[in-house]
Amino acid sequence: MELQGNGAVKDLTVGEPARLIFYFTLPLLAGNVFQQLFGFVDTLIVGRFLGVEALAAVGCTGPLMFLMLGFVGGMTSGFSICTGQSFGAKNFDGVRQSAALCIFLSFAASIVLTIIGVTFCRDLLIAMDTPPEILDGAYSFISIIYGGVVMFVFLQMLTNLIRALGDSKMPTVIQATTLCINILLEPVAIIGLDLGIPGSAAATIVALTLGNILCIIYIKKRVHYLHVRREDFSFDREFLIEHLKIGLPMGFQSSIIAIGAVILQIALNGLGSVAVAAFAAAHRVDGIAVMPMMSFGVAMAAYTAQNFGARRFDRIVDGVKKCILMSCSFSVLVAIFNIYLGDDIIELFVGTEAVQVVEYGRLFLIVTGLSYWALALLFILRFTLQGLGKSFVPTLAGIIELVMRIAAAIFLVEWLGFLGACLAQPMAWIGGLLPLAVAFLFTARKLVS
Repeated sequence: MELQGNGAVKDLTVGEPARLIFYFTLPLLAGNVFQQLFGFVDTLIVGRFLGVEALAAVGCTGPLMFLMLGFVGGMTSGFSICTGQSFGAKNFDGVRQSAALCIFLSFAASIVLTIIGVTFCRDLLIAMDTPPEILDGAYSFISIIYGGVVMFVFLQMLTNLIRALGDSKMPTVIQATTLCINILLEPVAIIGLDLGIPGSAAATIVALTLGNILCIIYIKKRVHYLHVRREDFSFDREFLIEHLKIGLPMGFQSSIIAIGAVILQIALNGLGSVAVAAFAAAHRVDGIAVMPMMSFGVAMAAYTAQNFGARRFDRIVDGVKKCILMSCSFSVLVAIFNIYLGDDIIELFVGTEAVQVVEYGRLFLIVTGLSYWALALLFILRFTLQGLGKSFVPTLAGIIELVMRIAAAIFLVEWLGFLGACLAQPMAWIGGLLPLAVAFLFTARKLVS
């Protein structure tokens, strides 16, 4: 049901669950792919025009970007779950108050994250044992990204608010437009203005700024439920705590997982710049490949939040079952694609001459592809529990993922080399899935009883 005067806002509490989830996921999938393409384009342009060493420099910052931007994405998603619950309950004053609180908390988080990131990013790169030949390039990239983190925060926050009201189409359009701007600006900055690696980061920040402007224009013209008034910024303590109880654990959960990625990157750095470049390129491909599974999970967060607010608990369980079938089917198709075309994909980044980089990258895609089924289940169960407002078990699952990645970094990389680093992802996914599955089974019984 689309609501008049509010763009493509959709009520997810009525209609056939599988159909709703599928059609909500499609534009969400496109949007998530466009978001991942930011990193893909950065890596591709840098690798092709500036060489393998520059590729390694940008690539080794990936865990540090994930550390902060993962927190941002998780936090703003958590805040918007409260918005979706208010929308499902038809509490439209609550929707505006939640949006106002999201703006306030996002601004506060931006200030803190910028100060921390810019101050400590070089120390973190050194602590990660970044190879000396790529340290300066890595620092020049990540310091600019951290300096513009406010643009990441607000774009995530605004698009998550729009999705919380059932509109997954316009965030996709905005992300696609932002990506196109980025694709146009990067070659100009890197080659035309001869800015090198810093030009790549600066182009990304400029593109994100324009994306924020597009979001604000759309909300102002089409999404009246998010038209925040001055009085909406008067929060009571209970409402604030409700947002923090969901948003902060979701943010920290992503950061916990990212810490494992940082530790794994340290182990990779010890294998040399060839291994770092291969992992960077393959990880960018993997980041896009997992988007179908992640998108189904994010769709379940919005679907669950609205139905929980409407007290339609039977629809939540039914939706999970049907979403599992759809997402696992996609996971098999994506795995087949990565396994059989791995060589060709990695060659896009480094050309045909970097034989060892291509071989390493293909190995990563095969190992992770065979485990995508576990990731599909993990995303669905994690986001469903979060949509219900439950944060403890998803955080516990994140801690288990951290432990698994640390174990791979300490033991498997030493024993198996690059293969050990490849095994970190499957180990983390399967380990994190176990507590989520147990928690959901118990929760499902309570919902339908």
